[in-house]
Amino acid sequence: MPSEPVPSEPVPSEPVPSEPVPSEPVPSEPVPSEPLPSDAVPSGAAPSQPLSSGSLSPGPRPPARRSFLRGMAGGVAGGVLAGGAAGAAAGYAYHGDPQNPAADADETAIVGRLPAVPFHGRYQAGILPQPQRATAVVSFDVTAADRAALTDLFQTVTDRARFLTSGGTPPPAGIGGPPTDSGVLGPTVVPDGLTVTFGVGSTLFDDRYGLASLRPAHLVPMTSFPNDDLDPAQSGGDLILQLSAGNADTVIHALRDIAKSTRGGMQANWRIDGFASPARPAGTVPRNLLGFMDGIANPSVTSAASMDSLVWVQRGAAGEPAWTAGGSYLVVRLIRMFVEFWDRVDVFEQETMIGRRRDTGFPLDGASLDATPDYAADPTGEVVPLTAHIRLANPRTPSTANSRLLRRAWNYDRGLDQVGDLDMGLVFTCYQQDIGRQFETVQRRLLDEPLVDYISPFGGGYFLALPGVTGPSDYYGRALLF
Repeated sequence: MPSEPVPSEPVPSEPVPSEPVPSEPVPSEPVPSEPLPSDAVPSGAAPSQPLSSGSLSPGPRPPARRSFLRGMAGGVAGGVLAGGAAGAAAGYAYHGDPQNPAADADETAIVGRLPAVPFHGRYQAGILPQPQRATAVVSFDVTAADRAALTDLFQTVTDRARFLTSGGTPPPAGIGGPPTDSGVLGPTVVPDGLTVTFGVGSTLFDDRYGLASLRPAHLVPMTSFPNDDLDPAQSGGDLILQLSAGNADTVIHALRDIAKSTRGGMQANWRIDGFASPARPAGTVPRNLLGFMDGIANPSVTSAASMDSLVWVQRGAAGEPAWTAGGSYLVVRLIRMFVEFWDRVDVFEQETMIGRRRDTGFPLDGASLDATPDYAADPTGEVVPLTAHIRLANPRTPSTANSRLLRRAWNYDRGLDQVGDLDMGLVFTCYQQDIGRQFETVQRRLLDEPLVDYISPFGGGYFLALPGVTGPSDYYGRALLF
């Protein structure tokens, strides 16, 4: 089964340069847990650069914006609106692109941090790259009053994402108004490799906004599998937002900015923070909290043919509304790992459950990290057991090739549970064209695998990551809402 999240702690208000994320992306592969369709792809390691996105016509300019904060009673609302009148409100009254971030960026503040990731493109920029060092996955329910307000919400998320991923100096606060920035990153917002991935859940397509006829063909509520223990309070949602960057303070800063700017339009439903560990030894692949390298086998993100056949929704795909082209179905699975019990298991037994060596990451029948397991030469599972995670997740047969998916995962650590046990595990995410054909098929193969005694999926959801924002006049979901 897929894997889970890791909570990040807010960083002090003074920018503290942290260790940069490795410049080279590490190949990603199945985590020893759930249907971690991590080994579900026979290609090599994925590069750090996403596929070139190409450009599409940006279309008509967005309609005039409004403020969700209009009509709110009390001193807080009054203060926000006052700031908005001055051109720097905390809510929807503040929109727009950064003021020449390239010129404004303070070079000394960027030392030790990652460069900006281009925001505009046919596809969202956070989907293909290897996992960044820090991430937050947040589900929201929409509280916008009508479809016009929903459009305003999506435009605001776009505006804030565009600024935050570029960096720059926030505008000054109006007289008597609140500050335009939290100050967590100091006076200059550094991009730090921030990516913003934004998607929609099936519940957005109910009768509130007239979108029912435009629901993506494969977007349904998340299935509960036999070994799951799903918590409704940590599952589903109208929207999903994932923020990933080189440092936790960058992620927290972006989350606070977007939450402030969209208050009144969407309300957080659940959240989980995660982290990607450095590769140890250097040059290998980051490990999950079971101690195994995580994400070794994935489709090649530099292969347009692979991405077009496995990840991106194609224009004219059967049953798909035209607006979904360039999007990708996103599965989020929060998977707890019972590490106290796992740590008492013999390493040999751990390796037979996973199908790889713990120290090197080599498949049990291979002599290198990127070796392809030869299941045909081991039909009875003498070397790689028939129940090994990697063998179930990706049997590597012609008939299972179209169930491969692009897997991305982060560790999470939420301290202790109510009885004093360690609460840690995996934030598993994966991208695909069809959740039923890909994730759910892999998940069914993993039912009752030996790992189920050591993991427990407890939350997450199914979403469609929206097509990319193609230019300055475009915004998330324009083709859906316009």
